[in-house]
Amino acid sequence: MSHIFDWIFAQYDHTPAYLITLEIIGVVFGFLSVWYAKRENILVFPTGIISTGIFVYILLIFGLLGDMLINAYYFAMSVYGWYVWTRKVDATHFIPITRTNSKERRWSLFLFAGTLVFVVIIYLFFNKFNTWTAYVDTVTTAIFFVGMWLMARKKIENWIFWILGDVISVPLYLYKGLIFTSFQYFLFTLIAIFGYLAWKRNLNKSPQTLLR
Repeated sequence: MSHIFDWIFAQYDHTPAYLITLEIIGVVFGFLSVWYAKRENILVFPTGIISTGIFVYILLIFGLLGDMLINAYYFAMSVYGWYVWTRKVDATHFIPITRTNSKERRWSLFLFAGTLVFVVIIYLFFNKFNTWTAYVDTVTTAIFFVGMWLMARKKIENWIFWILGDVISVPLYLYKGLIFTSFQYFLFTLIAIFGYLAWKRNLNKSPQTLLR
């Protein structure tokens, strides 16, 4: 067991202590955010805002521009999602979980393609296409952009995008030396699977509370 811990912390030999602390805090709040999303709990958004704010800074330091941009986008979409989720369909019920319609699927495709183009331009501008992780980062960024937009709109398909992006992110962050973040995405994958199943059970049901 000690060899495992030695290997984990060896990845942080040249990383400042404050960045390690920030990463752990960001991971904890990120985990809470996904857990609250699974439970259809409005606290998904304030916890997500804290986590994404931290990771914007960390990812800028590590040069993962795509994921830095997506965390900034998460921050903004958390504010939007907070507003959408608290809208009511009547005096006592909030908006329900629903499936995407044909218009939303088209917007999802447009958002995916548009994000790919945008992130590629950013990487080319800063001359950051110098490792395979940059190419993977552009794809995961597009996947997560769609997933976050669908979650903010309370669409069940958001979990499919989270699962796909999380599975790709586990080895990406492991390779970059962000061990805690890689482990976070592994947990995210598991929670996203259960989140999809939980939301499927509550499909088209309008909740009376968003704190449970």
